[in-house]
Amino acid sequence: MQQPGGHHRRMVASTKVIKVGPWGGRGGSPWDDGPHRGVRSITVTYGRSLESVRVEYADGNGRPVHGEKHGGGTDRSHSVKIDVDFPYEFLTGVSGCYGAAHRGAPLVVRSVTFTTSRGTVHGPFGDADADGVPFSYPMEGGVVVGFTGRSGWHLDALGLYVAALRPETLRDVVQERGLMAYRSFVYGDAGPARHHQSGRRPFEWCYK
Repeated sequence: MQQPGGHHRRMVASTKVIKVGPWGGRGGSPWDDGPHRGVRSITVTYGRSLESVRVEYADGNGRPVHGEKHGGGTDRSHSVKIDVDFPYEFLTGVSGCYGAAHRGAPLVVRSVTFTTSRGTVHGPFGDADADGVPFSYPMEGGVVVGFTGRSGWHLDALGLYVAALRPETLRDVVQERGLMAYRSFVYGDAGPARHHQSGRRPFEWCYK
């Protein structure tokens, strides 16, 4: 959908969320980052399984929120940081598998892959060829806005907070970018003159 001035309206995550998962084992201790407005970056360490995850979120005003590191890792661990171009890109899919790293070992997350709204696929990280139980949660029309799970020396389990995408409203713009954003949001670059010619009231499309 376009703004009256001809600009495409930005999408934002709804404040209504659902919790899905976690997938994995029962070891380690539970943790919960809670829901946020979006994901800015994900840092994972991995070897034969996922060893840790740390997520940087965006709060209700779009400011960075650094989550805690969940899990362990060694000097031999691989580490990767996945950057998400929030608020123009969202995390829209998480998949992977969980199982035992060796016979008799507890269940842990063996591999994980992340997909964004631009169709970019990051991963798999970990042992993608491991025998295990697959999990997948693609969000059609929705985004990941938080993570939860269990961890100790490894990432034992991983769960998600998921929200639907909705068109940005004037309230979102003012909250995140201040009152000066009002003019460009309502009128676009064309200014009030073109807006009045369109015959549309500024707020009729904002709150439906």
